[in-house]
Amino acid sequence: MADEQAPHDEKLTLILRTAAAIFAEKGYHRASIRDISRATGISLSGLYYYVPSKEAILFRIQQHAFGTVVENLERRLDGVTDPEERLRLFIENHLRFFVANMKEMKVLSHEATALSGELRERVAALKRRYTEICTGILAALRPEADAASLRVATFSLFGMMNWIYNWYHPGRDVPVDALAAEMMRIFLRGYVDGVADGVARPLSGGAEAAPTFWR
Repeated sequence: MADEQAPHDEKLTLILRTAAAIFAEKGYHRASIRDISRATGISLSGLYYYVPSKEAILFRIQQHAFGTVVENLERRLDGVTDPEERLRLFIENHLRFFVANMKEMKVLSHEATALSGELRERVAALKRRYTEICTGILAALRPEADAASLRVATFSLFGMMNWIYNWYHPGRDVPVDALAAEMMRIFLRGYVDGVADGVARPLSGGAEAAPTFWR
């Protein structure tokens, strides 16, 4: 059975990886099924045999990426109870996967709202699960943190990790394990230990109106 499925899996993987590169370069809405057909050398009828639509391709890319990263993470976290070690594994797992899949990472970041209906909700469920794991780890690190602080911390960490597709170059920048260690240090301790007493303070003395570039 595995041998019978292998050609299908290999061709589907080719379609998804090629489509991810095209979506990353052109954007999902500007890319077409014909672009994917030309790049893969698979006829349009051959593409539709594997995936019924361009949206289905985007769904499969997002589902595979989030599903894989969550599955790998849960396996690595199994039996680990120390919150700092769990955070280290979370950051390392995220960076290791997405450094190896930069085009997919860009698509996840840029095309997060391109899906619709049930497909969008299925991906959203995976994202919620992933976010909940992160928030749970951060809550264990700071049991006194309220929901608002945990939300800020969670999405600040994701922002730090997800931006790497814009600047990180394997082979030129630090290795992934060093990158993960440095991100964890900055996230936990601050770049210059700016929160010495463990309490975050605003940078200015009081609330100000949000600045606008129109003035």
